[in-house]
This record gives sequence, C-alpha cells and structure tokens, in this order.
Amino acid sequence: MKRIVNRQDIVLVTTGGTIEKSYDEMDGSLSNRESILKQFIIDKLRLPHTNLHVFNIINKDSLYFTDYDRTLLAKTLSLQMEKKIPIVVLHGTDTMSKSAEFIFKTLPHIDVPIIFTGAMKPTGFMDSDGLQNVTESLIAAKLLEPGVYISFHGRVFSVPGVRKNVQTKTFEEC
Repeated sequence: MKRIVNRQDIVLVTTGGTIEKSYDEMDGSLSNRESILKQFIIDKLRLPHTNLHVFNIINKDSLYFTDYDRTLLAKTLSLQMEKKIPIVVLHGTDTMSKSAEFIFKTLPHIDVPIIFTGAMKPTGFMDSDGLQNVTESLIAAKLLEPGVYISFHGRVFSVPGVRKNVQTKTFEEC
C-alpha cells in the first residue's frame, strides 16, 4: 500500500453561524448548539492530502458577535499563525465582512492565508451551500498568498472591500 506524502496542514477555526446551525425537532428552532462540522462536512470530504486541525472557539450566530468575540478570534488566529500554515474560519455571513476587516486591521503581520467562509443555509439542509463553500475555502487556503480573504460561492475576495448582498444572497466587492 502506497503511503501518501506531502500532506498539507490547514487550521480550521469554527465560530458558529448559519453553517453550523442545527434544527431542534422539539421546538422547531434553528440555533447554534454544538459544532456539527465533523458530522456534516469533514466526514463527507475526501482529504487524503490534507491534515485538518479543528478549533471551535465560539458557537453563536454572528449577529450576536461582540467586540470580545472578535478579539478572541484575533488572538486565536494570531496564535495559529505561529504554525505557519493556512487558516480557514467558519463564520456567520451576517457579520463575516466586519470580522474579516477586524482581523485585517488588528493583525499587522499576516504571513499565511486566512480565508473566511460560511453558508446561507445550515449545513444539515439538503440545499445548503456549506459543503461547497468549505471545500472551496480549503482549496483557496492552499493556493492564495498571505492575507485575509472571503471565499463564497465560487469566488474569492480580498479583504477589505467585501460585503454581503442580502438580495443576491452572496458576497460582492464594495
């Protein structure tokens, strides 16, 4: 059996958001209870050339993010950058641009690609865009130069200058 060599490490930081919301059959609600990343995304991907290092630091809708949450995210990313490997951040789409710009402004020497992504529909739904966006972000993390980016629906945007367009349900340059 041939051993796979040249595996690339990627850090995956989860913060909640729609991509990780789950449905509660008892009360019919969607909320961030616990990370469902492994069950609905990681276990569905074939990544023989990638080592994922997953860190769940926050588990909430990004509409409720505070300055404390963004500071915690910045500190986490700063520590993870010391490993000199690419980083993907799963984040709620409502304030993803704000958090990405916060990271851009707060971390002065970004020497790895940091890619933010999320989903418009929860990953547990059949028509979710979560798996696609995570897959594309993992590829982008291996190809992009150091910096802060948003990867969404087949496009990659350099931060700053990105916003969510609620009418088209995707991201665009601003």
